[in-house]
Amino acid sequence: MSELDYVDKLFEVGELPPLSVVPKKMHAWTLRSNRLGEPLEAFREEIVPVPELRKGELLIANICAGINYNGVWAAKGQPKNVVDSNGDYGDEKEEFHICGSEVSGIVYAVGEGVSEFKVGDSICAGGPQYDRDCPLIREGIDPCFSPSYRIWGYEGNWGAFAQFSRVQENQCVAKPKFMSWAEAATSTATGVTVYRMLHRWKENEVKKGDVVLIWGGYGGIGTAAIPLVKAAGAIPIAVVSDDEKGKKCMELGAKGYINRKKYSHWGSINGLTSKEYRRWIIQANKFKKELWSIVGENKSPAIVIEHPGADTLPTSIFVCETGGMVVICGATSSYIGSLDLRFLWLNQKRLQGCHAGTKEDYQGYIRTLTQEGIKPVVSKVFEWKELPEAHQYLLEQKNFGGKFAVQIGRI
Repeated sequence: MSELDYVDKLFEVGELPPLSVVPKKMHAWTLRSNRLGEPLEAFREEIVPVPELRKGELLIANICAGINYNGVWAAKGQPKNVVDSNGDYGDEKEEFHICGSEVSGIVYAVGEGVSEFKVGDSICAGGPQYDRDCPLIREGIDPCFSPSYRIWGYEGNWGAFAQFSRVQENQCVAKPKFMSWAEAATSTATGVTVYRMLHRWKENEVKKGDVVLIWGGYGGIGTAAIPLVKAAGAIPIAVVSDDEKGKKCMELGAKGYINRKKYSHWGSINGLTSKEYRRWIIQANKFKKELWSIVGENKSPAIVIEHPGADTLPTSIFVCETGGMVVICGATSSYIGSLDLRFLWLNQKRLQGCHAGTKEDYQGYIRTLTQEGIKPVVSKVFEWKELPEAHQYLLEQKNFGGKFAVQIGRI
């Protein structure tokens, strides 16, 4: 392990100590079980210990952190209380939980066995963590399928919303030089996930000429997906909530967009009467025909990038091409979904889950960004004190397009 000089001084947020000088305590935004609910109330600033390093880990001074819906779920304690399960994923049991699953920062210390990074390196850390010594991983299984796989800052503690974070070497890559700290901090959670959605499942890997339907086209997932789809030579079609966002998506490279407010068939199809279901089919067909008109031929999506969940999943399955794939990475409208299974099995479509990615996905994503000169879309960088407000904005769908970041350290 690199030599550390632990000091009793508490540094102000934004102030960076000299390299290898680490305070014993730090500022952090925490969650505790007795105040879960709205993000504005659930997140509180506290002074907590700086975590000690273990084998294969780094300590980083955080410069910027990305904000995503994991923080909203964690704050609300739904679908599970991450504070109560604290300690179940390889961390010490604590009464508080520090969220934040993507960050950019500077290495201040390295633990035993770390070989890829050194003190002073500028890095990005994403959410996926796993035990490199897991027997299944050693046998060649995808690390995402290992029992040790978890998402740092959600399932695992000591996340990005603090002055310092403890991260695994396998969740880090070098910060791309052409990105700002905020861009680098927001390039992991959504971008790596989308890259995996497009490239992991070889039978349904995106290819030139494919139509790809992207829900939430001007949100975090959408703004990551549009340029990646275009870089693959495929045709991105965005779904948005207003025409202004649609025009922004076209500026990012979408061939066109569908304003979902023109349709009324959203939500569960369970329990619909025959008459109600016929109305649903009519609306879903109109949606598909608008999609075809944008493409310029009767060509349906080979891939559907899903994340709203309950409200949109029935339509996604319906419009997906025969033999195509609906790949889902979240459920912002609800995680209890419904679908007409006939469209799934008769047309041999695939409904595939995707949860973050591996280091190989991370490297492939960064390589694509570098080759194509793609930068993540950051709509707003919040100040440290505004972190609860940023999550409240997400909950209330007051996104400005792209990703949110929070400024922590300053260089």
